[in-house]
Order: sequence, then structure tokens, then C-alpha cells
Amino acid sequence: MRLGTAIFLFLFPVGFSLAADEGHSHASQQPVRSQNAKVSGEEASRNYFTDAVLFNQESQRVRFYSDVLKDRVVLISFIYTNCTDACPLIVHRLSEVKDRLGEAFGKQVFFVSMSVDPARDTPQALAKYARQHKAEHPGWVFLTGDKANVDRILTRLGQYSEKPEAHSTMLLAANVGTRHWTKVGPTASVAAVAAKLQDLALESAAANRPGRPVGSRQD
Repeated sequence: MRLGTAIFLFLFPVGFSLAADEGHSHASQQPVRSQNAKVSGEEASRNYFTDAVLFNQESQRVRFYSDVLKDRVVLISFIYTNCTDACPLIVHRLSEVKDRLGEAFGKQVFFVSMSVDPARDTPQALAKYARQHKAEHPGWVFLTGDKANVDRILTRLGQYSEKPEAHSTMLLAANVGTRHWTKVGPTASVAAVAAKLQDLALESAAANRPGRPVGSRQD
């Protein structure tokens, strides 16, 4: 597995900044421009991350961007159920982060664990894995699906590898609504990861973007 070590900012190649609307003097047109920019940004994000269909650990069909990412603060991890070394440690560390977040978890911050081995990781296998590792919590979704869909999403997230055992242990933290993404290395402390997620959640509060239950379908 490829190990990372730090927390740092990165941007995906989509329109993550709405700064182009700043500095205009026609105040009466600002709400229209702001709304148009929001829609344009959401469309760009959806096109990039895709609405490929996946399945959660409850065998529910979800769309990746619209049902899992949109307007949420998320911490994305990459695991597979036959992993016996790093993956259980990652899940255990995430459980500690969850505890550190307290009531914010499942309301303001959500966890997404993506399988990198969809051929073997059925929804039932992910549900069993979550039970075994005490990761059955509202606000924590495990995802699998058709290999082509999973591989496409992993590629867009910069986390694709041909062999599951070669996958990265890097985490991705994001405020999807504000298009602020950060890589989190597996050696980052629980306190540092929780603090980063809390900072990202504050951006949502400032933008008045309430979260939705993660992995729930939005019709």
C-alpha cells in the first residue's frame, strides 16, 4: 500500500472557485450571478465526480455525486474487506476521529469508505466488515458497485490502482459544497483530522449549506 504522510490542500480540475463573481458593482444582479455560479459549480462537480451508480452496505442504489457527495463535508477512505493490515487500522483510526467529532458526526461530517475491490466486496461483505470493525453508524457509508463505475470514480479521486493490495492509504477530506478538498495522510493524528473536518464544516455553516444523511438518495 502506498503511504502518505501529511495534510495538504489540493484541487481537482473542476471549477472549484466562485471568485469570478467578486468585484462587480451591480448589486441588483449579484443574487442572479451567485445562483448561476452555484449551479455552474455543481454541474462541473457532478460532471467530474460523476453520478455513477454504486451500492451501499445496505444494498441501496446511490449516485456518487448527488447522493453521496453533494453539499456535504466528507472524509473518504479506501479499503477492501480482505485486507488484513492497513485497512483495519484505518477503520479503527476513523472510529477514533468519529468519537472526537462528537455530535457533529452524522450531522455536519460524514464518512465514506470506498471499496477498491468491488469484484469481491459485495454490499453484504461490506456490511459484515462494518459490523466486525464496529463501524456501523449513521453517517458512515461503505460503497461498492460495478467495477467499471468504481474504477472510474477511483480514477477521478486520484486513488485508482490495478491491484487492491497496492491501493493508497491516503484519506480525502472535503467540503464538497465549497469545493475545498484536502489530502490527509494516514499518520495524521486523530486530533488533526478531526480539527480539519471541523474547519471544513464551518465553511458550510458560513455558506448556509445544511448537510444530508450520507448515502441517502436525493430525488
